[in-house]
Amino acid sequence: MEEGLRERKKRETRQRIADMAMGLFMIHGFDKVTVADVARAADVSVNTVFNYFGTKEDLFLDRQSEVGFLPSGVVHGRRPGESVVAAFRRDFLEAIEQRDWRYGLNDGSDVFGRLVGDSPSLMARMRELEHERNTNLANTLAEATDADPDDLTPQLVAAQILETTRLLSRNAVRRKLAGETWSEIQPWLREQAEAAFDLLETGIGGYGQLLDSPPSNAIPPKSTKNST
Repeated sequence: MEEGLRERKKRETRQRIADMAMGLFMIHGFDKVTVADVARAADVSVNTVFNYFGTKEDLFLDRQSEVGFLPSGVVHGRRPGESVVAAFRRDFLEAIEQRDWRYGLNDGSDVFGRLVGDSPSLMARMRELEHERNTNLANTLAEATDADPDDLTPQLVAAQILETTRLLSRNAVRRKLAGETWSEIQPWLREQAEAAFDLLETGIGGYGQLLDSPPSNAIPPKSTKNST
């Protein structure tokens, strides 16, 4: 259905407020900017800002409601014969090639990460959003597999997949903050992603298995006893 004039104006106002807010946050830091500052920059009242955004954190994380359901979209978009893990592997590897924002790999993700890391309230809100995202994906998996209400498998699978993608994305941002270029980060990230999804697909049962006996060239541990 075609967007009406009223809906278009509301969407444009919301976007203008969010854009002005992000500009101020990037210049001054999240905690030093007030909602009143954002309202003045966007030429609206404080009440108008709160009509569109419930909290100041929502101003910063204005796309998170969309992000929260992206993993469910990956599940719904599985190809014939494709497992859930295989679908996420394909989606994440495509995001690496495209530097897509949906996994925080876009240009500017390092600035976003720095702002979040500098603000306790944003870090707390991000943890809430991650929990919501896990819950959304678990519910989607339960529905897709017709799981019993007491079956914990959908929750376990959702937690494993999303924590994997979060770790990969966070470490890519960490390397960017440390001064590495995307051309340096990309091949490393792809290699790590392939290894991570291999573990998800095959399991970690054999990971770190202790050998029955140490190899012949192993260095024996140092004794803690005093020599006599």
